[in-house]
Amino acid sequence: MAEEAGMFMVHQTIGSVLCCKCGIPMQPNAANMCVKCLRSEVDITEGLKKNVILLHCPECDTYLDPPSTRIRAQLESRELMAFCLKKLKLKSTGVTLVNAEFIWTEPHSKRIKLRVRVQKEVLHGAILEQAYVIEYVQQDQMCDSCTRVQANPDQWVASVQLRQHVAHRRTFFYLEQLILKHDAAVRAIKIKQMDHGIDFFFGNRSHGVKFVEFVGKVAPVRSRDDKQLVSHDTKSNNYNYKHTFSVEISPICREDLVCLPPRVAVSLGNLGPLVICSKVTNSIALLDPFTLRHCFLDADQYWRTPFKSLLTSRQLVEYIVFDVDFISPEVNIGGSRYALADATVARMSDFGKNDTMFNIKTHLGHILKPGDYALGYDLHGANSNDMELDKYKNLVIPEAILVKKSYEEKRQRKRGKPRSWKLKSLNMEVDDTRARGDQEKMNSEYEQFLRDLEENPELRFNVSLYRNKEYQPSEMASMTDGEDIPSIPLEELLADLEINDAEDEDEGMRE
Repeated sequence: MAEEAGMFMVHQTIGSVLCCKCGIPMQPNAANMCVKCLRSEVDITEGLKKNVILLHCPECDTYLDPPSTRIRAQLESRELMAFCLKKLKLKSTGVTLVNAEFIWTEPHSKRIKLRVRVQKEVLHGAILEQAYVIEYVQQDQMCDSCTRVQANPDQWVASVQLRQHVAHRRTFFYLEQLILKHDAAVRAIKIKQMDHGIDFFFGNRSHGVKFVEFVGKVAPVRSRDDKQLVSHDTKSNNYNYKHTFSVEISPICREDLVCLPPRVAVSLGNLGPLVICSKVTNSIALLDPFTLRHCFLDADQYWRTPFKSLLTSRQLVEYIVFDVDFISPEVNIGGSRYALADATVARMSDFGKNDTMFNIKTHLGHILKPGDYALGYDLHGANSNDMELDKYKNLVIPEAILVKKSYEEKRQRKRGKPRSWKLKSLNMEVDDTRARGDQEKMNSEYEQFLRDLEENPELRFNVSLYRNKEYQPSEMASMTDGEDIPSIPLEELLADLEINDAEDEDEGMRE
């Protein structure tokens, strides 16, 4: 401003002095020495650690943070840098950390190099900054849990017994995919398939507790734990226990028909009592197919008054639809679309044999058209001995309740052809001595689970899908296949491939 007004301004210049050591001109500082002479006189890295040993477990890929904490960190990650800098204890030496960066080393060299730049006040208040290199040496030393596993693979500390008392394994097929996606069983020593569930074995009690908490977040469960004394050291007063967690999953599954007990129905606002289970997470979603009322029953509410399914998905009967008349427009309930309609249907087993037809009300009016096929529960010919149903004296039971649309006839054209996608599976110990009928039953249930994934986008939201390299699409197949058959878009497969491209996809895969 002063120069624009024409005023004379004196430009300030910084004076220079001679270094008291070498005599070169320099800007004055508190020590009156140039940077080279100051560094030759003072070494601020003196006394700092330049070689550090890291104890690394090669089995679980963790580092020991004394006295007993294990840290999992990838090479050149932020977590590994924080762990390495913590080893230096710079605050106790009086220096200030300015910057730190990794120096590339061969992954198999067992060396980690870090270039650190620090500052410190020296000689009458002068600030000196200096960089130096620290070398970390990885020494392989297995942790206690990995040592026990290597010594005896069957030696476990915690066991989680996951059970569901139903006649199928569809719940465990879905739960298996959730466990794989979230790496919930990565700490498991051994996984064993049982008749009504799966057993998980862990080398640490905390790992078992964490797994039980994960299952409680994805399924309505109740659990209890017990412990058994293995050994006792009287001198040091140490006890070794084996812990067992018994986890029971609710027997109510998706697409099951449920008759609510009167007490539960009243607590839910007189819902039902005949309702369909539309979704199962850590709570049970119930839908009244005649009024489209819905509610959620959490695990605490269910186990306070437990009940069983009136009919399960294994008892579904195929119907053919003759006519559909809408009662109300399409609505969105809990992320799913429904529309009430009056439908005229007949059982496929009666088709061509008699003229038995049923006029029913259904919640699938938005997807059913005359000529379509649907799966539902045959209450007209069912013989149920449910105690909860007998408590309703004046209840009018419908002749049939439709659950979902059927694509069985259209799938006949694609029978025997491989899918364009596949799933991973847990490395489980399976009993090979099972009867042939049990194996065929399990294969049939797994095939039905794959069809459910194709038909329900909401069901495969938490499932990782992978491209099947053996699948080769052909023009003839695309022309003959029905357009209405549900399929999984290629975009969902590509998104998962980008994340898991480096993994060995052929290991543990099954179609």
